[in-house]
Amino acid sequence: MSTKPSIRVAAAVVSRGNRFLLTLRPDGGHMAGYWEFPGGKVEPDETSEQALRRELREELGVELGYLHALTTFEHEYELRHVHLEFFKTEIVAGVPRPLEVAALGWFTSCQMPRLPLLPADVPLIQLLERRQPGDGHEEEKS
Repeated sequence: MSTKPSIRVAAAVVSRGNRFLLTLRPDGGHMAGYWEFPGGKVEPDETSEQALRRELREELGVELGYLHALTTFEHEYELRHVHLEFFKTEIVAGVPRPLEVAALGWFTSCQMPRLPLLPADVPLIQLLERRQPGDGHEEEKS
């Protein structure tokens, strides 16, 4: 068991065809310049599902539909232990815009390994690569 501070994070796996939505962490924050699945920290007074809906509303201006628990991973960073919960979901209202993130983009699972990826998200990307090979087209960025 880690003696580092531990946080819970909920992240969304949103797809459009064979592309997945990723966001770029803004300058000045922890792990700035890394791409990740959108989401964020689960506060003590909320469930993972509530946190995910809140985070995507704040960061991207969208509302989510169903949330289907996909998988969980643990990751050790230098200063913290992270418990990640990934949920497959869909956007039911709004168009994703980079409100509290540096950028967003839609990428195939084959394109993702060429990006600077948040280390905690790499196991999910590897899982997606095995399940759904990409088509190799260039990414669309917003």
